[in-house]
This record gives sequence, C-alpha cells and structure tokens, in this order.
Amino acid sequence: MYRTNTCGELRISNAGQKVTLAGWVQKARKLGGMTFIDLRDRYGITQLVLEKDSEVGREWVIQVEGTVVERESRNAKIPTGDIEIKVEKINVLNKAQTPPFTIEEVSDGGEDIRAKYRYLDLRRAPLQRALALRHRLAQEIRTYLDGQGFMEIETPYLIKSTPEGARDFVVPSRMNPGEFYALPQSPQTFKQLLMVAGYDRYFQIVRCFRDEDLRADRQPEFTQIDCEMSFVEQEDVLNTFEGMMRTMFKNALGVDIPDPLPRMSWYEAMDSYGSDKPDVRFGMKIHEISDIVKGHGFSVFDGAEYIGAIAVEGCAEYTRKQIDELTEWVKRPQVGAKGLVYIKLGKDGVKSSIDKFYTPEQLQAVAERAGAHEGDLILVLCGARRKTQTQLGVLRIEMGNRLGLRDPHVFAPLWIVDFPLLEWDDETQRFYAMHHPFTAPKPEHEEWFYSDRKEDLERVCANAYDFVLNGTELGGGSIRIHNAEMQSRMFEVLGISKEDAEYKFGFIINAFKFGAPPHGGLAFGFDRVCALFGGQETIRDYIAFPKNNQGRDVMIESPSRIDREQMDELCLATTVKEK
Repeated sequence: MYRTNTCGELRISNAGQKVTLAGWVQKARKLGGMTFIDLRDRYGITQLVLEKDSEVGREWVIQVEGTVVERESRNAKIPTGDIEIKVEKINVLNKAQTPPFTIEEVSDGGEDIRAKYRYLDLRRAPLQRALALRHRLAQEIRTYLDGQGFMEIETPYLIKSTPEGARDFVVPSRMNPGEFYALPQSPQTFKQLLMVAGYDRYFQIVRCFRDEDLRADRQPEFTQIDCEMSFVEQEDVLNTFEGMMRTMFKNALGVDIPDPLPRMSWYEAMDSYGSDKPDVRFGMKIHEISDIVKGHGFSVFDGAEYIGAIAVEGCAEYTRKQIDELTEWVKRPQVGAKGLVYIKLGKDGVKSSIDKFYTPEQLQAVAERAGAHEGDLILVLCGARRKTQTQLGVLRIEMGNRLGLRDPHVFAPLWIVDFPLLEWDDETQRFYAMHHPFTAPKPEHEEWFYSDRKEDLERVCANAYDFVLNGTELGGGSIRIHNAEMQSRMFEVLGISKEDAEYKFGFIINAFKFGAPPHGGLAFGFDRVCALFGGQETIRDYIAFPKNNQGRDVMIESPSRIDREQMDELCLATTVKEK
C-alpha cells in the first residue's frame, strides 16, 4: 500500500510504530548531514528525518517508510508537532518542477498566477479548509432536509430561455438548427411543477447560471440550495429553514443563533439601514431629520424630498482632511451623493458645516433624533427618499468597516419580509416583479393586486422573505401563485401579452389547471453561505475552480473559440473578427 497513515494523523501515542506515508514535499532542509522534510497531504504536515543528505525538491511526490519517534524540538503550531518520522526508506513517486509560488498558508503568489495554476493553489491549507467546510455544510443540509421528509430530485440543465431576469447563457441545438437551449438561472418552474406532480417536499443542491457582471460574491455559474414545499404558508417555510440554518451553525461552527430569528419588514430595513439586506451587527441607524432642518434657509435641504442622518460613535475628532476625504468618497459613482454635511458633538459644543443656517439648539435637536452623544459625528445626506437612504446605507457600511464593527466571526441573521411585490420603472413605464413573476401577493393585498390604479399596485406586498446574514442576502423565496387566473393577472400587470405568456410560460399555466396545491419555497446561495460561514466576503476560495472578474477560467483558457466546422454544424456565425 502507498500509505498506512495520513500526514495529519500521527501523535505521540503512535511513538515506536512503523508507518508508511505519502505526500508532497513542502520544504526540505539540510542540517549537519541530516535532511528534514515537511511532508504534506490534505490532512496535515508531518516532519521526516533522514540521517543523510537527500536530494528532493519542493512539491515532489514521495513515499517514505519509517518509525514514529518523539520530536526533540516540538512544534506547537501543528497537530503532529510532537512527533517526527525517522525515515528508513524513501521512494520518489514523481518529481516536480519548482512551482511558480509557495504552497503555504500565506503564499507569495498574486491572484492571477494562482488562478492560472489553480490546481497548485488548491494544495494550500486555506483552500483545503474552505472546501472541507463546503463539504460539511452540504452534508448537514442533506441530513437535515432528509430528516424533514424532503426528496432530492434533479431538474434539467437544458431548458427554455425566458429572459425576464438576468441574461441567460444559451446553448445551440445541433439537432434543431437555429434553436437554442438556455442554462437555468434557477430551477424555479420545475420545482413548482414537482409540487403539481405531488412531490410535496423537494430539494436540490443545484448548479445555476447567469450571464451577468461579476463581483466578489457573484460567479457566472453558482450553486443553490433549492427547496419547495406544498400545503404551506409563509410561517411553515420560515420555521423549516430557520431550523436548517440553526442546525448548520451549531453542527458546522458550534455557534448558537437566536431562536426565533428576528424579522424586519422591507420598509423598516430601508428606512433604518438603507438596505434590504441590513447588517445588524452594529447600530448607526438612519434617522430622517427632514422636519427638523427644512425651512431654515439652507436651499440644499429646503429643496430635498428627504434628509437623513447617521451618528458615528466616537468620531467627533475627525479632522477637516478626514471629512473632506469622506465627502469625496460619497461623491464616487458607486455611491452617487452630491455632497456631505457633518455635525460634530465635541466637548466645546456643536460644530457643523452648516453652522450659519442653524442655531446650536437646532443642531442639538438633530443630534437627539439621530441618537448621538458627546464625542459623536453626525453625517447627513439628502435627495430623493429611497436613493438617499441607499446612499446612507452604503456610507453606514463603510464607516462600520473603518471602525472595525463588522467582525466576520460574529453572526447576526434575520428574515426580511413584506417586500413590495412590484417595482415601477419610469424609463420603460411598466412594472417589474421584485422577486419573480411567480411570487404571490399577500392575501390581504389581493384587492389592490386586481386594481387598475398604479397607486394601488405599488402598495401590494409580496408573500416573500429573504434570509440575511451580516449584510448579505443568503437566500430568498416566496409563497407562489398556484392558480392560473392569478398567474395570468401577474403577467398582465407586468405587461406580458397573453401570446408571450403562453409562449414562455404556457407549460406552467396549463399545469396549474390540473390541481396545483398551495406551495412555496426558497433558495439559498450555497457559495455565499460557505463564504460567510468561513468568515470571508469573497466566494472564490469556496469554489474549486472559479472564474475571474471577466468570467474567464484562466487555467483552461475558457471561454474559447470553436473551429469553423463546428460552427457550421451548429448553424452559427459570428460578427467578431478573428484576432
């Protein structure tokens, strides 16, 4: 056999034991006619001792036979640090070129070079821990859902394009010239059809695809924990998946989360945090101060729909240079504010960039509304209500980062509920679904849903919910529309003609006519779950072979061109010139 033990397994209790190990050479050091080798596999590192010089290089694959002995200079940093292997026989299984970066806890390789040699980067302990966490979480999910009566059922990857959400990835059909499949952005319609089919508890840890711009927590292909249940109301869904997350936190991290989890309406989240995915690990809530500061001759405030403020604890000593830098920061396109007003509550009184328009008593009233005290700094933005709240929310997160208030090892999950069902777009003069067109309105808002008045439709809340953790939406879902009449009404409200609705969604509308049960569900972004459980914001380390910010896999050089013969076979042509 190649090995009797792994490189992370042996302890002082194994002293005197004959063993065979195999792995990669992380380091080799010659000292006084002896060679010390750190041998690594995915389980850990064990030190080898050879009583002679030995020529082995970094990342060579070797096998050794020897005896476990107590180590003279112990290494408390690794679990095997009390022992070493006195090597009697060494066998080189494969030599290796010197890698382009160090395969260690902290590598000297940049992101680009490590992405090109991803198979080498995956040998490093941080990525091994990340993928091990992903594996543990997947097992916890399957165990929990199986215990709740869910069936794991696979749904198709080659489906019909329904471009209502993000852009689809499309796949040409050789057997059906000029026609295309789409890769699923979500198994949404299929899981609803499974409910119609009577499989009342379904789940799938499933690959999904969206052709959209990328960022740290987004990839063109990603994994969802996709779930659906029949004969349920919102409360049933929330309780079931709150239980799943509680089990995952407890069993994977040893962390207890509140029982029950807090719930917050979408409107409260926007008003108090400027985000529908609020980070509630710290305060710094947004407070509207329009009624206090309007009408005092400051034209910027007097002409604004909304004025909001946040109180930043302990920052009254910010210098003019720091305030100017912060003002330029909020003017960046990513934030979009036109300026920033400040109020300092110092030991010597109240100071502000708008002193000449307001008395100290009026500024103190702003401080009281914002919950500020002596030593605090108040930051104020104004403009259109929702836009300004969003800007204040971004500023709040930035200040939280600067002040170290967003500890990745502190977890504050909550549910966001009562979203608007519809979003009006002034440019296209039509409504869009806030979630997707299969989300049901809250039962008490159905009268508004069937109204022809824009004002009524804007008041309708969705029977929907998002699971939010530390400022990130980890998952969301809704109670679904389950009858053909209401589904047709939704398409009508969204400006989708009967012909278009029949062409794109006829299969599910027809299915509803054959006895669809009341049903609902949700999907969690599994990559995001893994990253946040691991204390990281980027999801790449939790995906074995991720894409870069341009959607490219630089290791296998994908996407790539295909040859003319294959293009002709698929009836394809391109307007892009050959490079």
